[in-house]
Amino acid sequence: MTPVCVEDYRKLARRRLPKVLSEYIEGGALTESAVARNAADFGAIRLRQRVLTGIDTVNTATTILDTPLSMPLVLGPVGMSGMFRRRGEAQGARAARGAGTIACLSTLSICDLREVHAAAGAPWFQLYLLRDRAHMTVLLERAWGLGVRVLAFTVDVAVPGERQREHRQGLAGGLGAVGEMARAIDGLMHPAWMWDVWLRGRPHAFGNVAEAYGGNGFAGFWTWVRAAFQVSLTPDDIAWIRQNWPGKLIIKGVIDPEDARRAIDAGADGVIVSNHGGRQLDSALSGIAALPRVVEAVDGRGTVLMDGGVRSGEDVVKALALGASGCLIGRPWAWALAARGQAGVAHVLELYRRQMATTMLLAGCDDVASIGPQLLA
Repeated sequence: MTPVCVEDYRKLARRRLPKVLSEYIEGGALTESAVARNAADFGAIRLRQRVLTGIDTVNTATTILDTPLSMPLVLGPVGMSGMFRRRGEAQGARAARGAGTIACLSTLSICDLREVHAAAGAPWFQLYLLRDRAHMTVLLERAWGLGVRVLAFTVDVAVPGERQREHRQGLAGGLGAVGEMARAIDGLMHPAWMWDVWLRGRPHAFGNVAEAYGGNGFAGFWTWVRAAFQVSLTPDDIAWIRQNWPGKLIIKGVIDPEDARRAIDAGADGVIVSNHGGRQLDSALSGIAALPRVVEAVDGRGTVLMDGGVRSGEDVVKALALGASGCLIGRPWAWALAARGQAGVAHVLELYRRQMATTMLLAGCDDVASIGPQLLA
């Protein structure tokens, strides 16, 4: 099958990955209504179709947080993506660079910052709030030293959401001997993945935090992570990051307008409107539904990006029409990576770029900078 849309890559990825990994990518919190809303709310937005504009070419290029991009789309941070394909984060970053955009590397990646930097230059970097401020400082200094200039500070996972698929798969341990054997058998039933990732893709440590938890396999990581994340979070924590990070700082996981105002007041350069892909609070607004009020609250004092349910280039145009400067994608590039590696991610990015250009032509807009509410029907 030659994929022609994101959904095609999803189907391919589900066939190629062991169930524990495909469920990790797909799953959300509780009933997963937030996951469904993320995409459905995009579907409710209508654009004006214009035909007498004389436009025959469009420009999708833009600059976000001082980063020149071929289109307003960034590969969002996806934890553990190095388990979808051999050294997957490096493959994704290379695909992004080849497409003229950039990847944002998760703190909980398999490949660490140094490996991704060596493969594709400096990415953006996503950081969680850890109780161990010394290790946070190490990561911040390492990122800056490697040329990272944009930090996405995630604020919406003080506690993990109730992700039932992950519980069923025992992703954080607790399956018992029978469950672990079943998971091992499932891995053996996917020989291409076993050869590419399990056998040839080592080390399987979470590279950026291996020093903090000892790098002794996944079991040691899960023991560490349950105590590592700081539960309470205030604007003072953003101010601490601001004091220790000289580059651009964008706060990821903001849905409420008041939180957006507080983030900007604490020194952030912008926010990413996101419900964490529907993986945290099942009753939360979708990113696209929350976007207009957050844009209003920020009031031009910072950059506003969004993620969640962005399944096409047309969705990107809709987000820009509602006030975002750009979008991040997570599941779409994870599916493409699992299905076809770097080539798959590159193809997905080209699909988004082409769909953006087509949408802009049909909506009578020749430049990303001109996309605004006038495109909305």
